Amino acid sequence: MRKSERPIVALVTDAIYPYFRGGKEVRYHQVAQRLAHRAEVNVFTMKWWDGPPTMHDGGVTFRATSRLYPMYSGDRRSYREAIFFALSCLRLFRFHFDAIEADQFPTFHIFTLRLVTWVKRQSLTVTWHEVWDRKYWREYLGFAGNFAWLIQWLAMRAPDHLIAASAETAIRLREVLGEHASISVIPNGIDLDGIQNSHPNDKRVDLVTVGRLLPHKNIDMLLETVALLHAAGLPVTCLVIGDGPQRAALYERARELEIEHAVEFRHDVWEQKDVYSLIKAARVAVFPSAREGFGIAVLEAIACGVSVVTTSAPDNLAQHLVARSAAGTVCGPSAQAIADSIQVVLTDPHGTQDEPAAQETWLNEHGWDFAADQVARALGINMEGAPHVP
Repeated sequence: MRKSERPIVALVTDAIYPYFRGGKEVRYHQVAQRLAHRAEVNVFTMKWWDGPPTMHDGGVTFRATSRLYPMYSGDRRSYREAIFFALSCLRLFRFHFDAIEADQFPTFHIFTLRLVTWVKRQSLTVTWHEVWDRKYWREYLGFAGNFAWLIQWLAMRAPDHLIAASAETAIRLREVLGEHASISVIPNGIDLDGIQNSHPNDKRVDLVTVGRLLPHKNIDMLLETVALLHAAGLPVTCLVIGDGPQRAALYERARELEIEHAVEFRHDVWEQKDVYSLIKAARVAVFPSAREGFGIAVLEAIACGVSVVTTSAPDNLAQHLVARSAAGTVCGPSAQAIADSIQVVLTDPHGTQDEPAAQETWLNEHGWDFAADQVARALGINMEGAPHVP
């Protein structure tokens, strides 16, 4: 590559924002837009959009390697999607790139990209969001979890360099790979300016949660928490923002608990500014997840100045963010423990906030510009003089 040329970066992920809305999708969206100021950025993914297989958006080129396959089979990630997406990544043999970075999920494609980069004599960087132990894999997949754990173990060793999305994930990676493994810690970011400039929604609510409606998010536990608070004489209202495979089951669970009048499900919130507005309209943000690799929504709630309650479940790494917050509470992973914590917050005159807490200066570590700069360094891209993206 001549010095006058812009480097060509390949980012590989099966799901992209705004077609699929999750923490890692937001991360790729925000980082790609910022890298595009200093590099030619190509995102290789499934074909989420209508029209030609190549799409341009905000300086980023999106290239479909395959048609769109359903990412979930029931409540679990689809083997079919993972395998076909991995095979489709062989198409990267046709493209030139100076740096390549891939998402951890759905894992099988990491081996395809290792083959591609070996042949092209280039290094492979993978962003790792979560490390599951063998026990968790068995709980998730039964006996097949042993095979999945082995695939994860091998996939960790395939890249030349790993980017950990949190310090806790880096610790878990080093426990498996050893202290000398090549790992950078680049936490997820949030839109600090957008949060600061947003205003609370006119419709107030007691509790709010944000996330995909998946089993490990434990929204059913939140519904049980609401029922417990009602039984204790605290008739709280609750807003659930998000969509996913468990939508129908959660509606039914709310009816079974006789709290459907107190719980509102919003599957139609597409703009981040609207998410911030709804979070700010709540008294407490509750995240009962059994598993979080980081917790962007949790961090956003903290930045919105809302009291946050989450659990101490071993694989819920968002608890480390909440523990840093002046208005955060980490409790046991049960509906009763969450209910007790919420009751303390709601009955404490100083337990909830109406404006972002000025003392949360550590949030400045989590701006997207900073995260993008760090990713660029890991990929060998010069980001000096790149404009900040609003």
